[in-house]
Amino acid sequence: MAIIIGCIIGAIIGFFMPIIPYTYSGYLAIAIIAALDSVFGGITATLNKNFDLKIFVSGFFGNAILSILLTYLGQRLNVDIYLAAIVVFVGRMFNNLSIIRRYYMEKFINYRENKVKKSQ
Repeated sequence: MAIIIGCIIGAIIGFFMPIIPYTYSGYLAIAIIAALDSVFGGITATLNKNFDLKIFVSGFFGNAILSILLTYLGQRLNVDIYLAAIVVFVGRMFNNLSIIRRYYMEKFINYRENKVKKSQ
């Protein structure tokens, strides 16, 4: 239910504000990368059977807020601190994506092997 409400709220905001001002585009980009990192981490945790919704939600919003604050601080200091956050988040995303890929490849290979054994 919360997902549907979130989608409706997002659609309403997108309808009334279809263009993001250039000033906020950097903040939004880093927040999206942080959120995607949390999503891939949640998928990996689900596949490993140790998913916890509280940890997922706190990581989702915590990572996004921290990355936005780092971006803001970096802009105030005229230092590209946000690059450190991007490197960490993208590195973790690739790591989680490789775990997800490995899981489904093993599942597919086992399915094919069982199918061949049954046909013999």
